[in-house]
Amino acid sequence: MYRTDAVKLSVIPSLAYRQRLTSGGSGITILRPDAKQPGIASISKTSGEAIPAANTPGKLYPAEAFAEAIALTAGMPYRKQKNIRVTEAMAAEPIGEETEEKDVVIDSSDYQKIVEHYTDKNGKLSYDLINRDMIKFAHSSSIVRKMIAEGEGAAKIRGYITGMKFRNITENRDLTDDQVQKISELLDEVSPKGVYKELNSELRKLLKK
Repeated sequence: MYRTDAVKLSVIPSLAYRQRLTSGGSGITILRPDAKQPGIASISKTSGEAIPAANTPGKLYPAEAFAEAIALTAGMPYRKQKNIRVTEAMAAEPIGEETEEKDVVIDSSDYQKIVEHYTDKNGKLSYDLINRDMIKFAHSSSIVRKMIAEGEGAAKIRGYITGMKFRNITENRDLTDDQVQKISELLDEVSPKGVYKELNSELRKLLKK
């Protein structure tokens, strides 16, 4: 099985991929065949926009390129391989690497549907909308009530809630629990306080009743 973890950009001739930063956040790396210096940026946990590193040349790596890279790599796995040398041929086609079946890969279109569903009027991903929707579902679901009555833990109940909501939003009934968890992790990377903070608090209250 091969997965694609680098994408071709249209704004500039280049490849881009996501990397996990040592700080724990998410970052974007852009490689051009005509430049030794890569374009590197972290992704803001509040706005979801790129914050280029100080040594990233703006003329070679414009903001539009980082914006396209963030959009195209949403939901894709982090690239583990480093020190890639990009050639003209590589910039013409996305590259992939061999991976084991156990790796959790999600369709970026599924992730985008979830992001769009929870985007507010200002065009930003809203964690308030996510939590309100999840809490509303928790109170209306007979299965959630049964799980609470049977003493199930908050993590298992949250997993059921997020799984049901994500499958309904994406219309993808084949989303696995691991894929649902991966989507939650991606959402959590851009949340300054934890994506399910309010939902977790509400579940604790329900479990105490």
